[in-house]
Amino acid sequence: MGGQGAVPAGAPRCPRGRRVRASPAGPRQPGPPSPGGSGAGPGRRERAWERGAPAMAANEDQEMELEALRSIYEGDLCFRELSPVSFQYRIGESGDPKAFLIEVSWPETYPQTAPVISMDAFFNNTISSAIKQSILDKLMVEVEANLGTAMTYTLFEYAKDNKEVFMENQPVNTVTSVSNNISTGTPDVPPSKKKEKKEQLSKTQKRKLADKTDNKGELPRGWNWVDVIKHVSIFKFSFFTIRKICKKVRTAAYFGF
Repeated sequence: MGGQGAVPAGAPRCPRGRRVRASPAGPRQPGPPSPGGSGAGPGRRERAWERGAPAMAANEDQEMELEALRSIYEGDLCFRELSPVSFQYRIGESGDPKAFLIEVSWPETYPQTAPVISMDAFFNNTISSAIKQSILDKLMVEVEANLGTAMTYTLFEYAKDNKEVFMENQPVNTVTSVSNNISTGTPDVPPSKKKEKKEQLSKTQKRKLADKTDNKGELPRGWNWVDVIKHVSIFKFSFFTIRKICKKVRTAAYFGF
């Protein structure tokens, strides 16, 4: 038996003995399943898509900017594509002592987030650390102004336009490299040709030579027949053979052969 405040048998009890009234509508029915999950609230697939949406949009922006950079800098020797998300640009002509190189890399969420700008390339090893940091600080100001948009081309052009301002305190390197082809000495002089020594004649030889010349200053034919005999005697011919040769030489000299 139970009074007015008695709890019916089988009814659930709350702490401190309070009764829980049963809902007249009956037990609660589960709601319709949401797309991508069971029960109320967003499903797992929905939440995953929401997280991946910015990355997908950033990748599309990067692909479009990559195509634009390749088209703009085609044939430009100052531009270099290290990878589809990393690029270098040389500010200044080759051989310019105040030229420098900047590198821009894209993180996964670029351009919604800032790119990574570096001046650690070996090309910049002659630039002081203070000037490098000054250039990076000025470039980061430009990054903040263009955040959310494709800005790599803008950064390269900004550095080109302000090169002289960026490097005004950089001392000029006075050491000239071999590739500059700068001559510091006297101009090259072609080697002098050795003069051929003329045979020097003694006074006696000159006098004998003058005695043999005619009134025109020419030597008579056969004047050097003695040298012929000397040449023949080297081969040790017989006396009679040499005699015959001498006769032929005299005959030729007489008739003017």
